[in-house]
Amino acid sequence: MIGDHKRYDLFGKTLLEILVLKPPFKFEMPAAENACFHYMLESEMHYNIDEKQVKISANDSLLLNCRTVGNNMSNVTANNNKVVIVHFHPDILKKIYDREMPTLLQQPKNPISNKTSERINNDFLIQKYIEGLLFYFENPSLVNEDILVLKLKEIIILLSQTKNAEAIQMILSQLFSPTIYSFKQIITANLFSAITLDELADYCNLSLSSFKREFAKHYNDTPANYIKTKRLEKATELLVVSNQRITDIAFECGFNDLANFTKSFHDKYGVTPSNYRLNQIAK
Repeated sequence: MIGDHKRYDLFGKTLLEILVLKPPFKFEMPAAENACFHYMLESEMHYNIDEKQVKISANDSLLLNCRTVGNNMSNVTANNNKVVIVHFHPDILKKIYDREMPTLLQQPKNPISNKTSERINNDFLIQKYIEGLLFYFENPSLVNEDILVLKLKEIIILLSQTKNAEAIQMILSQLFSPTIYSFKQIITANLFSAITLDELADYCNLSLSSFKREFAKHYNDTPANYIKTKRLEKATELLVVSNQRITDIAFECGFNDLANFTKSFHDKYGVTPSNYRLNQIAK
């Protein structure tokens, strides 16, 4: 149940909130055309996001695209859970950035993703930002429209400086082009990217176990085997039709290092990439 609730609105919509939730509770988050930033002040929160479970501890935070139905947060064991929430409404963002959107809100280089959440670990600058918000919650007479616009722009800047900036951009950019991609579209678009299976599952908005089951249904193979096979097939093509260095081909095909590429290539084709190229030229 909600023990305490304070909020500030900007242009008629909720911008900032502080919620105190008393356990045991399960708080359903309705689907909405916005994104929200949750910062845990006290205790911890368990989030169910689509098919994933995420735990957020004190001083950690979570960014959510709220378009998905069925998200909820809960806790049954801890003391009161205190969370600060900042809302990102696309119409408000367009209004305050009337000339050009900051990079964090623009389409990323690789937009083929259904990712809707990102956990952000303890970040010093964001902690200081939250301390500033708490000051305004304690001194409401100082709050006005200009202050709220300034605080919204400030969190956009701080999020763009975290190590999670790329993932955050994927989520926030969806506010302005809410496209849902098919499973196969996401796999195909990221086939030659140097990302892990966990990251690929995250792009599909699935847990790793659910991702593997879905992958088997579509491709009748394991993700690791299928992806490696496709990357090696592309490598054989590049070795024949281009003059690129072996190292460059390895990275272009999604391998993290030359040694791994060379071993995988030899295991499949019985020769090194260099000898494969020489053999093809000699034919």
